Amino acid sequence: MIKMYSLSVNKKFILTTILILFLSLVCIQSISAETEQTKSYLTLEALSDSIANIAETVGPAVVNIDTVRMVTTQFPSFEDPIFKRFFGREFEEFRRTIPQKGTGSGFIINQEGYVLTNEHVVRRADKIKVTLSDGREFDGEVIGSDVTSDMAIVKIKADHLPIVTLGNSDELRVGEIVIAIGNPYGLQQTVTMGVVSAKGRSIPTGIEGHVYKNFIQTDTAINPGNSGGPLLNIKGEVVGINTAIIPYAQGIGFAIPINMAKRNIDDLINLGKVRRSWLGVYIQEVSPEIAKQFSLPEDTMGVLVGDIIKDSPAEEAGIKRGDIITKINDEEVNSPGELQDKIRDVDIDNKANIEIMRDGKTIRFIVKIGEMPTVEEEGSEFPKEKVFSVQTGLKVEVVTSEIAKELELPWVKGLVIAEVIPGSSADDMGLQPGDVILEANRIEMSSVSEWEELINKLEPGNTLLLLVFRNHHTYYVPIKVEKID
Repeated sequence: MIKMYSLSVNKKFILTTILILFLSLVCIQSISAETEQTKSYLTLEALSDSIANIAETVGPAVVNIDTVRMVTTQFPSFEDPIFKRFFGREFEEFRRTIPQKGTGSGFIINQEGYVLTNEHVVRRADKIKVTLSDGREFDGEVIGSDVTSDMAIVKIKADHLPIVTLGNSDELRVGEIVIAIGNPYGLQQTVTMGVVSAKGRSIPTGIEGHVYKNFIQTDTAINPGNSGGPLLNIKGEVVGINTAIIPYAQGIGFAIPINMAKRNIDDLINLGKVRRSWLGVYIQEVSPEIAKQFSLPEDTMGVLVGDIIKDSPAEEAGIKRGDIITKINDEEVNSPGELQDKIRDVDIDNKANIEIMRDGKTIRFIVKIGEMPTVEEEGSEFPKEKVFSVQTGLKVEVVTSEIAKELELPWVKGLVIAEVIPGSSADDMGLQPGDVILEANRIEMSSVSEWEELINKLEPGNTLLLLVFRNHHTYYVPIKVEKID
């Protein structure tokens, strides 16, 4: 009996111990889960506090910019014959000047009252009103602007102003949290948050042939009225200027990197414009097709000169169309972007050593870098008479004096593209009606018969290298010759 009782006690003790250990484990897991939840809560709370602190600190330096531009509009003619009979033809048309209003954002960069914003926010404005977060209003004056970078400086007469801190946009990482403050749709001091979606984006400006480069892409909510406002990192430093949205997309916005802006601020304040180093060449990549036409290896590195601007530093130094620039100051250049960056790094009026490849030979030039002038882009229309060439996907005709005048060409020569067949290789390469072909496979074109003779010697699949004139300069376009259907 004693042994049986002892075994029963031991069994109960073991079961009790197991139960205690199980309950202890459950309690430990519960405490651990609560600890993790507490940590997550504290992390989110810290992030929330950080963003709120940034909004409170930086917000006062963000301003609302209202503009008024006087626009002259022309109203249609009165068609009522009775009205015409009694009041005459002087009432058929009349003009009226009306105010066109706009809104945007900006931010104060120093105590002297300089506000940084987008050029398109204040473009051709007749009146500018700058409103601070505390409600104070000031008249603004544009003292410097630059269309290429979409930047402008507006000056207000005020003291004791809150200012922003400019950060380093080169240190931004994709996925990093960023914050935008601005006045979308006129709603002042709106704060939104997102991440850096990408860097180094190129987007069209709406001005033919011009592209904004190296922009920051973000999913931070940016709407009309945000333009010119700051994009901030988690430290509250300005890393970009919100400048563009894609209207047909959701959650895609763009900002000018603040490092790009910092290079231009002094010029805008002191000179009213941005001075840029200038070589005076139109350039393009050396594709395998182009390399083949120039009898070069397919992996040829460098940048092809498509055209030379008259009286430019490049022309004065002796650089020619068709040259391939391989080095700037002994540093290799493998893309148009690299070449532009290296020229930009050379101060205006300083000299640069430029190495080019011409007809298989290496030639070196010493070029005095100039200041980039302002160039206006113009479009053109195409003529009506056509000569058909199926193999290339193009319809062309000889440039006559009438066509040259219509297209505002500087000379009467070459073949004008009258039509581009949709889906052809020429269409894929971006050729357009009104483009003028000066050379085909490096042979000057002066008649349709010369064009047809050259095309008929080519086989389907061959590459045809065209030298095309558009918007006052030339560039090379390789297209595939297609089989006749």
